[in-house]
Amino acid sequence: MRRPNLLLTGTPGVGKTTLGKELASRSGMTYINVGDMAKEGELYEGFDEEYDCPILDEDRVIDELEDKMSEGGVIIDYHGCDFFPERWFDIVFVLRTENSFLYDRLESRGYKGKKLQDNIQCEIFQTLYEEAMSSYREEIVHQLPSNTPEDLERNLDQIMQWIEQWMKDNN
Repeated sequence: MRRPNLLLTGTPGVGKTTLGKELASRSGMTYINVGDMAKEGELYEGFDEEYDCPILDEDRVIDELEDKMSEGGVIIDYHGCDFFPERWFDIVFVLRTENSFLYDRLESRGYKGKKLQDNIQCEIFQTLYEEAMSSYREEIVHQLPSNTPEDLERNLDQIMQWIEQWMKDNN
């Protein structure tokens, strides 16, 4: 039975990992956090001193994921989306968080200074939503609010309904 591939994207701290892990648990799909996969496989091409973080080797990430994505049933979690092949995803969810919530979440992760401010600005200017809209067909890109536990439950219910309908329509 074929299953869809989903992309969860958005600014760091919007709740992609929480949503992705719970979706995988409820749906039986495979959850992949690209940041964790890159760390485990050392899929980097350098280090960004300004942001104090490694620089992702996007080509190696794509090579690593290609076979899994062609099988279907994968939930990808990453804060960028413009380097993934368009053909990989049946739907893209961009999580959005109000700045007051996001600031507290990022600060609790140890973000400060330029890194904190740039991530807040990224959310204000809808950078990842626009990146998703320019990288994928508009009809498969959806924004979801991700501020409260109630938002999380609503998003889980909505995405599970979408997965069930996709499977009826495509099998």
